[in-house]
Amino acid sequence: MRTTGRQKRYKLKSEINVVPYIDVMLVLLIIFMVTTPMLNSSVDVQLPQADAKSLQQKKDPVLVSVTQDGQLYLTLSGAKKELVDEDTLKAKVHAFVQVNPEVNVLVGGDQRGSYGGVFKVLADLQQAGVSKVGLMGQPGDSSQGKSTSNGRK
Repeated sequence: MRTTGRQKRYKLKSEINVVPYIDVMLVLLIIFMVTTPMLNSSVDVQLPQADAKSLQQKKDPVLVSVTQDGQLYLTLSGAKKELVDEDTLKAKVHAFVQVNPEVNVLVGGDQRGSYGGVFKVLADLQQAGVSKVGLMGQPGDSSQGKSTSNGRK
């Protein structure tokens, strides 16, 4: 008796084909690698240093950041930083202060930037109806301001 190729029985394979799973994992890896740098939306602002004690905050403050080149970033209580222009800053802060008049408004300006940028923001906030504005800074270095070798401060 001869057996032909058609009558040959194949054994069942008990293996899992993992190639589709590897493809999906590689696509997810690429997606996460591309989107992760976009999640970091911080603004590089070097705040000036001072030897002052920090204030206790009751609620999340409204933060206005002024970069070295004069760009404005607004962070409303707990929200993400967003790039705004002067008119948008006035409108959003005015609306937020109308709802919550006790909110703290803080301005942080880059120490490498011009004083005029921070001054303009302070004037804009006053026009938006903010009565109290705080200025942000870094804690001072204890070695700064110490006497020099000639005894002068």
